[in-house]
Amino acid sequence: MELIPKADESPNSDPQEHLAAGGSVSAASSSSSSPSLSRYVSQKRRDWNTFGQYLKHHRPPLSLTKCSGAHVLEFLRYLDQFGKTKVHVQGCPFFGHPYPPAPCPCPLRQAWGSLDALVGRLRAAYEENGGNQETNPFGTRAVRLYLREVRDLQSKARGVSYEKKKRKKPPPPPTEHLDQRQPPLPP
Repeated sequence: MELIPKADESPNSDPQEHLAAGGSVSAASSSSSSPSLSRYVSQKRRDWNTFGQYLKHHRPPLSLTKCSGAHVLEFLRYLDQFGKTKVHVQGCPFFGHPYPPAPCPCPLRQAWGSLDALVGRLRAAYEENGGNQETNPFGTRAVRLYLREVRDLQSKARGVSYEKKKRKKPPPPPTEHLDQRQPPLPP
């Protein structure tokens, strides 16, 4: 399989449009995507194409085989400029408030959940396009640590907890009263 992301031929490969549409990297679905593809698969393809465009326009241009976790971090930081999540800085009077009562000059960033989902889609796309799981730049320790740092910073800055939700145990099945005169079922 080919390890080089294919450039999206549609005019919707602008990362700003893509992020404005839902937190990942093109607004409208590309004309080349089939209507039978799931939303996840379409999004993964758009993200993969956008990352390919990023590598192509990188100075100096990068091939995917030379891409490292550091380049992935550079890409994630680049995406912050298109973010819509207000992240209060330490000195802001609204630091730690999820719903500040007034505007403030704090920067807009990509939400942690959007970045986490994006990295997951790109990690899967890398392997689907012939990349080796052991050399996947989206799965490096540096990327995992960066995502954890973003999560913790946004949690503190916005006063929002990102704790994993505990799954509710399914209720026990209703017990039916069996007629006492029937013999027990054989094992």
